[in-house]
Amino acid sequence: MSWLRALKETARSGLEIERQRLEPLIAFRGAAGLALVVGTSLVLFGPEIAASSAFGAFQAAIATFQRSWRPRPVLALVSGASLAVSTFVGYVSASHPVLFLCLLGAWTFLAGLAWAAGPTGGIIASSNVAIMLVTITLPTSVVDAAAHAGMILAGGVVQAALIVLFPVRRWGAQRDALADALAAEADYARRLRHDPVAPFDPLPLMTARSAAAVTPRQARRRPAELQGARGIAERLRPVLASLADPAMGVPADGLERAWVNELLGAAGSVLDAAARAVRHGEPVHLSATDLGVLKTPDNDVILVGPARRAADRLAALLDDVLEIAEGTGTDSGLPEHLTPDTRHRPTLLRLVPVVLKAIRRELYRRSPILRHAIRVAVVAVCGYFVGEAVPLGHGYWAPMTAVMVMRPEFSQTYGRSVARFGGTLVGVGLATAIVQTAHPDARLSALLSVVCAGLMYLLMRTGYAVSQVCVSAYVVFLLGMAGDDWSQTVTERIVLTLVGGLLAMVSYAIYPAWETPRLRNRLAEWLVADGKYAATVVDRYADPAHRDLEEVRDALIATREARVAWQEALATAQHEPVRHRGISRAAATDAQHALAQLGRSAMVLEAHLPARSADPVPGAAQLAEALRRATEKGAKAVRERRLPDWQPVVDAVAHWDVATPTEDGTTPVGDPVVRRGAALLLEALEEFTRALDERGGSTRVSSTLAKN
Repeated sequence: MSWLRALKETARSGLEIERQRLEPLIAFRGAAGLALVVGTSLVLFGPEIAASSAFGAFQAAIATFQRSWRPRPVLALVSGASLAVSTFVGYVSASHPVLFLCLLGAWTFLAGLAWAAGPTGGIIASSNVAIMLVTITLPTSVVDAAAHAGMILAGGVVQAALIVLFPVRRWGAQRDALADALAAEADYARRLRHDPVAPFDPLPLMTARSAAAVTPRQARRRPAELQGARGIAERLRPVLASLADPAMGVPADGLERAWVNELLGAAGSVLDAAARAVRHGEPVHLSATDLGVLKTPDNDVILVGPARRAADRLAALLDDVLEIAEGTGTDSGLPEHLTPDTRHRPTLLRLVPVVLKAIRRELYRRSPILRHAIRVAVVAVCGYFVGEAVPLGHGYWAPMTAVMVMRPEFSQTYGRSVARFGGTLVGVGLATAIVQTAHPDARLSALLSVVCAGLMYLLMRTGYAVSQVCVSAYVVFLLGMAGDDWSQTVTERIVLTLVGGLLAMVSYAIYPAWETPRLRNRLAEWLVADGKYAATVVDRYADPAHRDLEEVRDALIATREARVAWQEALATAQHEPVRHRGISRAAATDAQHALAQLGRSAMVLEAHLPARSADPVPGAAQLAEALRRATEKGAKAVRERRLPDWQPVVDAVAHWDVATPTEDGTTPVGDPVVRRGAALLLEALEEFTRALDERGGSTRVSSTLAKN
């Protein structure tokens, strides 16, 4: 993609406005907390301290809107406390320019590294640095700075207290995550009726898994319906895929296929009903027709072999989903044979070593997080120099803008830069018109700032440009309340916002962290994860008595994470002004499809794992080892821009083509389900090689095995 086209695409994405579900009660609660803090501070301490407290309450409320599964009061307290410390330390050092610039660079560098802990930590840290640049200009002495810091902390405490006293949709985010996972399974079941090998996006299941991890305190208060349904949803997907797949015994046409389609449709309806019940905390409402399809004895008559086992398991899993959603199991709301999700999220203090470990993993030269941290620190210091050099005053607008818009990704940095400048123009224009018309005093300015903040909370998820319109007006009214000349603020904010945005954009062009050159590495990581998952599943057939289902689950989660990392990298690379290096867009799309089929084939095998009492499958251990070795070597070949070779897997699968004489004729060695699954795995691997062969050639394939 050329630079011109990349700029056009990112600018369009930055100015895009999306239709999102609004949450007026949560927005009103945040605005009420801000109004309480500003009003009290204005009456007791005056407009300057009121402005500081307003920034603290404003930022604390913004922190609670970030996508995080931690309790919202904790986010508000962390945001308020960190901003208070930043303000006090920043003011104390502000009188020493060299010391302050060193502090600003170090503080910004750490904020950039905070992205290693996740987007929520990165956003809170970056926002605190940006707001610190404003709040340190308000105090006039060290004692005054301590008072300002105390009121900023008080703003965070007030927002946290309001969340505790007036909860809105308690556990709502976790309910939505689990309901989305169940709804995704329902949609998958319906799509399988028309496409038996339809793809499935694992992101809803991964989100639900992340939401299910709770702190010990949360675990004691978690609703019963959130404790076990995610695990069942995880097990539903391979069963649905196995039931629909023609390779597992159900022909593409005929009575059996029609009946499987009926089962899939009924499963989709049941899962949708369970999703609605979980989302709203209501009883499950089901139609008698859907229950009749799932419970009918015709399943045992029409379906045989693997399809019948899959249908029976599907009915049992759906029963478990309904029991949990209705809370009709044990006292905990779970069926007795299920255990709740006991994965615990570390508490705030125990999170510190986790964050430090995540940061250490990013301390290498090509790390996008480290490059972002270096980039944002240098830009913040340079922006401060430029802002002070421009004869406008209040030079902190330039570094503040740069820190707010910069992200580890190219498209987000450029899109947010354009959106911030556009939002600033509109917001400052509206605020200017209101000031010229109403000539507000301190109290009216405070009221107008609260209204703007409330609108930002309400419209935050509709687009960055919309939120910046509200933020720009909010800051103009707030600084006007503190005594700043609004006309001077208008000129400064527009010019220096443009300067800060340009600095951010230029810095990424000079010191980029392109995702395009890393695409092959991401693809290789996904291949290794898929190969390990497939080998782990096949290993369970080789030794059923000692099978470890937790190991299978861990391998599945690893391949999902690798797949999502690849998809995010591919989406990012599509907007970068960089030519492809070794892999074209068409090859990337075909390779992605092949690896998705590889993971799906392993998942179908997982749906038919044998009982512990079953006999070992001959040749399964050899196939598992061949899959591990071949995919690891194949990943190395992908990184080195060579075509992978799957000869070890071909040889292992060919072993099952050797026929042994019996009384009834000849019978192939090995379990039919494993044998067919192995052929599907090999077919996906060969398709992967063909996808990477951009010269149009094809590697030698075992067509006989692929068609068996």
